[in-house]
Amino acid sequence: MIGTTLAHYRILEKLGEGGMGVVYRAEDTKLKRTVALKFLPPELTRDPQAKKRFLQEAQAAAALDHANIGTIFEINEVDGRMFIVMAYVKGMSLKDRMAHGAMKPEEAVDIAMQVAAGLRAAHEKGIIHRDIKPANIMLAEDGPAKIMDFGIAKLAWAADLTKTAGTMGTLAYMSPEQARGEAVDHRTDIWSLGAVLYEMLAGRLPFGAEEAPGMIFAIQNKDPEPLSMLRPDVPRHIERAVGKALAKDLALRYKNAQEFAIELKAPASGVFPKAEKSIVVLPFEDISPGKDNEYFSAGLTEEIITDLSHVHELLVISRSSAMTFKGTKKTIPEIARAVNVRYVLEGSVRKAGNSLRITAQLIDGANDVHLWAEKYSGTLDDVFDIQEKVSRSILEALKLKLTLQEDRAMAEKPIDNGAAYECYLRARHEIMTFSVDGLERALKYLRIGLDLIGDNALLYAGLGYAHFQMVNLGVGQQEHFVEARKYVQKAFSLNPELAQGNLVLGIISILEGNSKEAVSRLKLSLAKDPGDPDTAAWLAWTYLLNGKFDPGSSLVKEFSERDPINATWLLLDGLVDFMAGRFARAVEGVERSYRLQSSVPIQQFWYALCLAYAGRLQESTSVLAASASAAPTEDVTVNLGKLLNFALHRDLENISSLLTPSLLGKLKGDCEQCYHIACFYAYLGERDLALDWLENAVNRGMFNYPLFAEHDPFLEKIRGEERFQKLMERVKLEWEHFEV
Repeated sequence: MIGTTLAHYRILEKLGEGGMGVVYRAEDTKLKRTVALKFLPPELTRDPQAKKRFLQEAQAAAALDHANIGTIFEINEVDGRMFIVMAYVKGMSLKDRMAHGAMKPEEAVDIAMQVAAGLRAAHEKGIIHRDIKPANIMLAEDGPAKIMDFGIAKLAWAADLTKTAGTMGTLAYMSPEQARGEAVDHRTDIWSLGAVLYEMLAGRLPFGAEEAPGMIFAIQNKDPEPLSMLRPDVPRHIERAVGKALAKDLALRYKNAQEFAIELKAPASGVFPKAEKSIVVLPFEDISPGKDNEYFSAGLTEEIITDLSHVHELLVISRSSAMTFKGTKKTIPEIARAVNVRYVLEGSVRKAGNSLRITAQLIDGANDVHLWAEKYSGTLDDVFDIQEKVSRSILEALKLKLTLQEDRAMAEKPIDNGAAYECYLRARHEIMTFSVDGLERALKYLRIGLDLIGDNALLYAGLGYAHFQMVNLGVGQQEHFVEARKYVQKAFSLNPELAQGNLVLGIISILEGNSKEAVSRLKLSLAKDPGDPDTAAWLAWTYLLNGKFDPGSSLVKEFSERDPINATWLLLDGLVDFMAGRFARAVEGVERSYRLQSSVPIQQFWYALCLAYAGRLQESTSVLAASASAAPTEDVTVNLGKLLNFALHRDLENISSLLTPSLLGKLKGDCEQCYHIACFYAYLGERDLALDWLENAVNRGMFNYPLFAEHDPFLEKIRGEERFQKLMERVKLEWEHFEV
């Protein structure tokens, strides 16, 4: 080949050879420039369809114009030999550089951030590399790092080349989903970059094995050895960033390359990353003789989480994520990495009659070192003092000082009777079952507590919340709604600042169509209990329903950190984009929560709706198959899925049959559900019915003017109606004056 000319390229020297082809340095005789020619193996292009797909992807990659992406000039074919013409980069591959051993952290991070910048540019154009590895990253002698070979990996996978023993180098950097042969998105590149950065720092692969099956098993099931054990000089924030990039669960991985790059940046001198002051409180273990005090252990865990959440300088993982580790076999470092925190608190409770023995220990999640441990003994009446001592000991160990307000919040004891407090904990445990029987038992325990100590704001608020959950379950809605409001008013008469009381009143205000009052109450509740994910979720959703994306998005971002394993926040993250009219991006976000809970009706409905709004109707109806075939039910979300499915199939008759008086009553009481029904009717061209339902959505407190007036594609058919335009005048006014 040396010295020969193909087309107008004279080949000068061989630069390298690998599983994806042979590369030569050549002279472009027309433009008088040096280029690189990559000749693809013949087996890659034998399949005409695969070849066609490759050309399409390569053409898209050729359009990328970024300093950190190797430029593709053209794809050519001479005498049956296909080759890519690329800009020649004088320098060495990252693979050659790494042959000299592990790199300094600052050098490795600089390269990784450059690669992340190139990936970001490609991903924003919808292009995935699929084969990020050291051999595909060039380090120019006098320029930036460049990603090479966009488009080739997809072709190689289709030709089955990546499954041979000769491609162990590629396999070593594959994400778990790619190694399983599943469809991948841009996050597979983030994983691969994480593996490359790990190798740059450690001097070895994160998942090494001599044979392909062993490597695949390690990628899918094992955690790499902590970088801090191999390289003590690697800053902790870099170790955490690599760990998050290598998260096996897609939902826990970085959402995009930019996030990865941001977290790789070194913190300013003297300022610790947020995770340096962060903790997860694991569920306290019930070691009582009868193992019958689970409610007490769970309650103690939640109260300590609440106490610590008042401390502004400390990031505390919310209870819903913390509780997922109940009974886990994971090690302390694995737990810390899973929720991206530095410290872990674990403990146990032994309760026998009125006697208590509580142990607690604080552990550094980075190295599994125990920092502090203590045992406490007493009676039920001492539980408040013990709980406060545990919380204050943690803050002392972490060298955190409380403000006067934080100190006062931690010292509050809303129930000063041990037996009544035990009733409250039992009731709360029953409420969390979200069942009618459980709620009935909760109401009984709360009444017993009131009999023991008389009027108490927290117990009354608990009664209000239990009655609201009855409404939520569709049981005796009017009766329980009245009871919920009655008891929350009693709570307010005793303590108008109580977090639980404001939460219940906020939710009631949403159901009554008073979104502004709801925001006011929910903000008061969150100020008193800043770590409560339920309050934050209701507040964020109210903001989004009313087109207030900045405060809604900020809350979602904050609680995605506090509550990283809760699918609710993954869903809300996607719904920020939906409510802002960014439907293609909404699909990407909601898909993450759908993958975690694909059998849950609300996940099915929102994923299907996002797909439909993004124009992917066939995929939408496929997701709705489960709802469509479900037996008749009173579950509103299941029925919304059925209604969406009927609308997409233009089946007005079945929509009318499904909307029974009972279901209509439930739907009309919720602004969001009214909005959906309006959209379904508008999609079918039923203008009057669509406008009736949309007016009801507005009357019930939904004022998302940008979504209604501009973005929602289903409403397009009614935007020319005079009724719609008059309604939008009102909505715009409400939207513009909606206080946040």
